[in-house]
Amino acid sequence: MAKGNNTSANLGFESELWRAADALRSNMDAAEYKHVVLGLIFLKYISDAFEEQRAKLEAERTQGADPEDPDEYRAVNVFWVPKEARWSYLKANAKQPSIGKIIDDAMLAIERDNPSLKGVLPKDYAHPRLDKQRLGQLIDLVGNIGLGDKANRSKDILGRVYEYFLSQFASAEGKKGGQFYTPRCVVRLLVEMLAPYKGRVYDPCCGSGGMFVQSEKFVEAHGGKIGDISIYGQESNHTTWRLAKMNLAIRGIEGNLGKEHADTFHRDLHPDLKADFILANPPFNMSDWGGERLKDDKRWKYGIPPAGNANFAWVQHFIHHLAPTGLAGFVMANGSMSSNQSGEGEIRKNIIEADLVDCMVALPGQLFYSTQIPVCLWFIARDKKNGRFRDRRGQTLFIDARKMGTMMDRVHRELTEEDIRKIADTYHAWRGDKDCKVKYQDVPGFCKSATIEEIRKHGYVLTPGRYVGAAPQEEDDEPFEEKMQRLVAQLREQQAEAARLDEAIWRNLKELGF
Repeated sequence: MAKGNNTSANLGFESELWRAADALRSNMDAAEYKHVVLGLIFLKYISDAFEEQRAKLEAERTQGADPEDPDEYRAVNVFWVPKEARWSYLKANAKQPSIGKIIDDAMLAIERDNPSLKGVLPKDYAHPRLDKQRLGQLIDLVGNIGLGDKANRSKDILGRVYEYFLSQFASAEGKKGGQFYTPRCVVRLLVEMLAPYKGRVYDPCCGSGGMFVQSEKFVEAHGGKIGDISIYGQESNHTTWRLAKMNLAIRGIEGNLGKEHADTFHRDLHPDLKADFILANPPFNMSDWGGERLKDDKRWKYGIPPAGNANFAWVQHFIHHLAPTGLAGFVMANGSMSSNQSGEGEIRKNIIEADLVDCMVALPGQLFYSTQIPVCLWFIARDKKNGRFRDRRGQTLFIDARKMGTMMDRVHRELTEEDIRKIADTYHAWRGDKDCKVKYQDVPGFCKSATIEEIRKHGYVLTPGRYVGAAPQEEDDEPFEEKMQRLVAQLREQQAEAARLDEAIWRNLKELGF
């Protein structure tokens, strides 16, 4: 994971907490345990925020403030937490055999008094399969998050822990984890390239809301205010939609995710939205999206997507929802760059000829928990002559980042801060962003600015490797004679070592009677 500020949460704090929480999981499936842990973290967050506001109101009693008036909390975007749901009450009862029911009742009470959370919080703590002694230990564990940390508000730390736990649960669940979590480094790259400073940000397959969280972080990191962007999202999976609602709430982010979960293709919750920025990681190669029922849909301006693959239904959905100067960045399976099956090549050709493809980035493998298939990033621009940037009409930037990233373990790779910066700077330099200090130039093996005519010659294939060419080979100035002598000597050493090992093996076998 790319490191941010040097805080306790970046110095192994989250991983230690995860190990402790995971040890309490026992035989419970990660997919179920996820809601147990994240629900408690959320409860701790809203209770901490409530108590902080309550202390302020207590101090202002002489000025007419009433700590028992729920409206005093709602007025400053703080959830009202009834007495039976406050963390102090849960902690005091953590060792009771009835703790599961106490937490379920607390969740119900919070939903009752905060309509925006209705149907969002987990309420399965009384279930027999959840060991109540371990649940009590988990309450103690979560209760210690952020205690005594004056430099970082406990709610900020809780937000980071929530995000870290999402990633760890995604790893534990493997393929299913991809339904709710996009690797943080991929989200960061999308956000850094699109730079959503102001305007409407939309993700029609928002998972647990990571795109929104990173967008808000970007705005804050660049001196803006959280209110500078408006959040619109949608998610078809009910449990994932609940995770997203909690993830935004724990960050203090207001967003319109709809009143419930819904399928974006068949029940668009934001039909009239024209977004300034679209960031998304839709399901790859989705075959059961019900395309046969949507053949005459107005979104298919560039061709009817095949019923057996939703990739170009997603691409056209994004284009349909873009504002006149909007930008979209999204993850796609590599097949989307070259497939000609079922009319996909014709749709891609029409999108290219409409001059909408701004940039293509080929990513390295093993970035995702959910799949090992290679993926790419598409960037769509409605207006390549946008006054803020260089006129790039008729051109597309290709970036080949397949050799980037660092292996974090045997199966998982992450893009480093330097990788993200290099790719994002290349894009911003190419677009002519005024704040970019880097000057763009084609780099063989890495990036190339190609014209539509060049793309036509390649049969409308958008694979960056077709355009960037090969990186220059390092010159080898070692004389041939010297190199041969060195290699022959090396070969002799290896042969001698092989003979020594063979002799040792036979000796051991002989001692064993073989």
